Amino acid sequence: MAGAKRDYYDVLGVKKSSTHEEIKKAYRELALRHHPDRVPAAEKKQAEERFKEMSEAYAVLSDPQKRALYDQYGHQGIDQRYAREDVFRGTDFSGAFEGLGDLGLGGSFFENLFDGMGFDVFGGRGGRRNRAGAGSGAEPGSERGRDLEIEASVTLDEAFRGTEKTVIVPRYDPCPACSGTGAEPGTSRSSCPDCRGTGQRVVSSGIFQMAQPCARCRGTGTVVETPCGNCRGEGRVRVTRTLSVKVPPGVETGSRLRMKGEGEAGQRGHGDLYVVVEVQPKQGFERRGDDLAAEVRVSMADAALGAEVSVPTLEGPVAMKIPAGTQPGTVLRLRGRGMPALRGRGVGDQLVTVRVEIPTRLSPRQRSLMEEFQHS
Repeated sequence: MAGAKRDYYDVLGVKKSSTHEEIKKAYRELALRHHPDRVPAAEKKQAEERFKEMSEAYAVLSDPQKRALYDQYGHQGIDQRYAREDVFRGTDFSGAFEGLGDLGLGGSFFENLFDGMGFDVFGGRGGRRNRAGAGSGAEPGSERGRDLEIEASVTLDEAFRGTEKTVIVPRYDPCPACSGTGAEPGTSRSSCPDCRGTGQRVVSSGIFQMAQPCARCRGTGTVVETPCGNCRGEGRVRVTRTLSVKVPPGVETGSRLRMKGEGEAGQRGHGDLYVVVEVQPKQGFERRGDDLAAEVRVSMADAALGAEVSVPTLEGPVAMKIPAGTQPGTVLRLRGRGMPALRGRGVGDQLVTVRVEIPTRLSPRQRSLMEEFQHS
């Protein structure tokens, strides 16, 4: 669906305190009301999108673990923890769909609706076999490894010039003893007898048949008869890797640097590692996007008569002219003395605020001159 996702509770019209049964009831009523087969042809596409939105909301809110994650972190928590196809995995739609068959609603629409979402709904006149089965070129139920995220702290000078940082990453890697198969060396995995190698079990409910991951093989389609002694059949072992990450000039706090393939191992390869940068502040400088803000203090005489003063920058001190008659709080610009843009799109400026120092003690001669200036 295009645009920002709506709050799942608002989608189903329920409160955050609603029970599982209340959520199921609300979803069933909405499903009956917005079914694309019950609207005019001109509204069918909009109804299908609405139905998908409701089904995604129900898939999250009907699962206690996903719901707790969503309550705490919102959509971002679900998107980071579950891939799109995993949102629907294991969701029990059977009770929510009760009664749709009596209204003549079902069949090919539900096949097409959930197709591509990692969750197949089959019509009552025969089902389609899970396409992750034989001949797909990949093991059924196999998954890419989980993405990881780690923080790295840099100074403002390092963010200005770019640097390399060493990060220590605990993660799972393929077991070196069994090469990630989980089977004792010299043996191999065998086809799961429960799902016959498909990785899924079909659960029937009225006119619907829903494919769910096989509980025995956890959706892989294969089982280990003789587990590897090193990884105990897991196929992965916990390791700690020391990696060097290149930090480009211009990064700012919150920048996410992707290291492809440095996440955890899965049956379809490693996930990615995201290094989240935190830039430490530096005394005398304030970052404002690509610009830097600083201050310089001048005497009353320099502000009135004009002068050339030394101003600190990240590249060292530079000379800056103070025009005659400069007022306190005036902001002068040093062009090209700010932060480099992260993707090489120019350089920011340094904005220098002039602070005029008022003397607290005057010599008799200074006081006389000030009084003379005052009455002139």
